[in-house]
Amino acid sequence: MADGDTADTSLPEGWPDSPYPILALNRMGTFDWDLETSRFFMDAQAHEIFDITPEEFDGTAGGLASRVPPGEGVRLDEAVNRAVKEGSENYGAYFRVRRRDGTLRWTHTQGYLRRDENGVLRRVVGIVRDATQELRESEARFEQAVEDEARRRQTDVVQALTAALSAARTVRDVSRVLGEAHQRTPLGVSLVVLGLVEGDRIVLVTEEPQDAVPGTRITRLDEPYPMSDVVRTLRPRYIESAKEFALHYPMLWSQLVHLQITSAAYLPLIAEGKAIGAAGLLYSGRRGFTAGDRALLGALAGSLAQSLQRAMFYEQQMDLAQGLQQAMLPRTIPSVPGADIAVRYRSPAAGRDIGGDWYDLIPLPGGRVGAVIGDVQGHDTHAAAVMGQLRIVLRAYATEGHTPGTVMARASVFLHELDTDRFATCLYAEIDPTTGVVRMVRAGHLDPILRGGDGTCRRLPVEGGLPLGLSAEFGALTYPVTTFELSTLQTLVLCTDGLVEMPGDDLSEGVRELMDYIAQCPDDVRGLADALIERADSRGGDDDVALLLLRRRGPGRLRTGGQLRQQVVPGDPDALAETRHMIRAAVRAWGTVERADEIELAADELITNALMHTEGCATVTLRVLLGPQRLLRIEVEDSSSALPHLRDPDPVGMHGRGLMLVDLLADSWGVEARGGGKCVWCEFTMIPSAPDDDQEPGGE
Repeated sequence: MADGDTADTSLPEGWPDSPYPILALNRMGTFDWDLETSRFFMDAQAHEIFDITPEEFDGTAGGLASRVPPGEGVRLDEAVNRAVKEGSENYGAYFRVRRRDGTLRWTHTQGYLRRDENGVLRRVVGIVRDATQELRESEARFEQAVEDEARRRQTDVVQALTAALSAARTVRDVSRVLGEAHQRTPLGVSLVVLGLVEGDRIVLVTEEPQDAVPGTRITRLDEPYPMSDVVRTLRPRYIESAKEFALHYPMLWSQLVHLQITSAAYLPLIAEGKAIGAAGLLYSGRRGFTAGDRALLGALAGSLAQSLQRAMFYEQQMDLAQGLQQAMLPRTIPSVPGADIAVRYRSPAAGRDIGGDWYDLIPLPGGRVGAVIGDVQGHDTHAAAVMGQLRIVLRAYATEGHTPGTVMARASVFLHELDTDRFATCLYAEIDPTTGVVRMVRAGHLDPILRGGDGTCRRLPVEGGLPLGLSAEFGALTYPVTTFELSTLQTLVLCTDGLVEMPGDDLSEGVRELMDYIAQCPDDVRGLADALIERADSRGGDDDVALLLLRRRGPGRLRTGGQLRQQVVPGDPDALAETRHMIRAAVRAWGTVERADEIELAADELITNALMHTEGCATVTLRVLLGPQRLLRIEVEDSSSALPHLRDPDPVGMHGRGLMLVDLLADSWGVEARGGGKCVWCEFTMIPSAPDDDQEPGGE
């Protein structure tokens, strides 16, 4: 504007005589920008907003340059140009105005584009208003929204962490959940430390800090460490800066400097009024903890303490239960001449429960062996206790010499009389590795599987009865015996249903799949047993597994050669004479003439004792056992369960001399229970046979 010229401040045509009252009341100014003449008209309120007087304003848009910084002018131009380009009828923009004192205040404008009949833009009219307070309030709301969102995210993380901790069953599970990166990151935590109180010490159970913070795996409660402080005082410790950390805990800080820790929260884990541990949350980049942060971390500490206490109690229970179960299972398995044995047990759910499955191998008279596999209903300490008792009575009945059917029936009665709500399935096999004869009974259990020397598998159908306990309850104590021969190199597979069944699967299909798997496994019973347990582990499942494998190698240490048997009736001198004659003839026929008198005298003493001290008949058996040495074995069976024993002979009478003579004459002797009676036996060494001598003496 030239010197002497006066600004044209006259109102354009159509401009109202005064500002709109409503706009003025709301502290809004109005403007009219005539694009043809470049004139820019403002009312008094608009002058006040731009902090410019009518005398200072030249009536053009450029006259506002002293109040609108260049960058803000660019923002306004962009808003107008964008509206023109898009064909819009209005635009809006926030921009800053520099007042005469130099301060900047936010302003908002809303403009309307006026076009002529040809669509050419002619005028822009609109309003302006001071937006400083509005944006200040909006910024405060935004900051609060950001803070609320951050707190909400942290709350969600803590809730998710609490849910994950509720599923943790062991201390290691708790440590894993707390240390997982996807749990720490939303909380902004760089390092998590978890320690348990053990006496006067704190032992770290998280794996990560042991490498990150060396020398702190085990610390005493009286040492200057933050964990020790919170355990002693039962109060959390919030360290809000690196300087504070270094000042109060210099020993620990010297080991943390390389981790660039800026703050930390140490929380006591309190259960039933005492600290069972402590948790440390270490941050990089964060400083300070608000009241909301502390409340949130306090809630996390409560959840963590409950989970940790529950996990510790669970582990104590499991240690007790597993110790009980291991005590109930056999500590060792006897070796069986002529057979390879392998046994395995797998706890349910990978060791986190206890079950009632068991196995046993029982030495029996005459080189035979009893193989047992069973499953008590349930997965708890009660099931394990019942299993232990049942295993003991089965072993006792078997070693007494009872038949397999009687062993099973008596075990069922025992379980029923325990007054428990449990029943048990069981399979009992009496095996003679020398002959390969197997006598088997089944009480509601799975049939065994037979694996041939060529790897082929088949299911052995065994006629069975009701499970133990139920057969006694329903008066069905008859257990039929199935007899078959186990050939050389065949393997008998006895297992519980945990190896076969999966929830919802068909049992028959499971058995077929198991047989297909066994056919592909090694011949070695130990390798086969390991492979079957690995399969059970890979399949998972909640049931436990017991497994017993017996593979017949062939004749054992002793094979039976000739055999003779004679029954002696009390009061029948002819029967006794016939028996003596049989013994004498057999000894001479089998080539043991040099020991004939000793053998005949020992046999006579055993027969006489049986007839004098028991009621009923005596059964005399002579047999030759082939092996590294040829042995002649004499067995005398009677119906009395009273077991004889060596004693000092009566100096006047004849009592006590019989067994003393047998002990002096025979190379070995012993007594075996045989059901309701017993068998007294003695053995004599005959002429040694060559290792490859397959010729057997004659006899029945």
